[in-house]
Amino acid sequence: MSAPKVTLLAGGGGGAKLAVGLAAVLEPGQLSVIGNVADDQEFHGLWVSPDIDTLTYSLAGLIDRNKGWGLANETSRTLQGLARLGADDWMYLGDQDFATHIYRTELRRQGVRPSAIAQTIARALGVSTNILLPSDDRMQTEVKTARGWLSFQEYFVREQCRPQVLELRIQGLEDARPTEEALAAIRDADLVILGPSNPLVSIGPILALPGIRAALEKTCATRIAVSPLIAGQTVKGPANSMLKAAGYSASNLGVADCYRGLIDSLVIDTGDSADVTALQARGLNTAVTQTLMCSDADKACLARELLALAGLEPVAPARAPLWRVPA
Repeated sequence: MSAPKVTLLAGGGGGAKLAVGLAAVLEPGQLSVIGNVADDQEFHGLWVSPDIDTLTYSLAGLIDRNKGWGLANETSRTLQGLARLGADDWMYLGDQDFATHIYRTELRRQGVRPSAIAQTIARALGVSTNILLPSDDRMQTEVKTARGWLSFQEYFVREQCRPQVLELRIQGLEDARPTEEALAAIRDADLVILGPSNPLVSIGPILALPGIRAALEKTCATRIAVSPLIAGQTVKGPANSMLKAAGYSASNLGVADCYRGLIDSLVIDTGDSADVTALQARGLNTAVTQTLMCSDADKACLARELLALAGLEPVAPARAPLWRVPA
């Protein structure tokens, strides 16, 4: 029997951590990660892809663990020089990180497919996991506030998520098309995981692409989502406030509603076990375990538990067994 195939849909925070955990317990070639490209933006003439880079750096073991993004042991002399010349410096880009963006932008100008560029960068950094783009087309999340529309990076980085979110939209979505690689990764998977990333601005743009949602609805794979919320709050980021702005409950129930019809099971944190009954009433299998990943051991343990939930691998005894509540 061939090794099972696992496909993870992920943003750059909790999704990247789970990607590391899955890569640690799966053999090379088993794991594909479809990352979010709707946070991408041009800075200083360079195309920056924050979530894809966070996935790549995390899987390469090069991530700055304190920040959760960017490269470890980074310096910022280039950004300081740009600021001295009068350029905006609110988007932190380290000196090593600039090399990634220079390389990506040059290849894009040569007409190389963005998907191929992501693969080339990943391989150059020693990543064996298959990192896939959901689309090679330009699509960008925008956030409406009382001051008007902001790019996601302006809202998230420059404004530090302070303005109230009134509305979300994805520019370019109407012309964007999914990559064949992403569609195949969902179609051919034995397990599809929606990672603990923001369901609206990290996972949402992937699902919004024509064909992706249909592929997830039709796949024969087990479909599991991991909630990014713990007690109605995110570990990092504005998912709870965005859920409210979009008309969802800022809770695991809201996350479940975002993924209605697309998942078979939802994994929630042990602190939210009170949500089980309501989730069960929505027809979802529910698993309760520690979803907060503070260490590499936590990442691998959660990965093993997700595989066990799909019947693909026994749960490692590093933690108490997964508590499953069938629908």
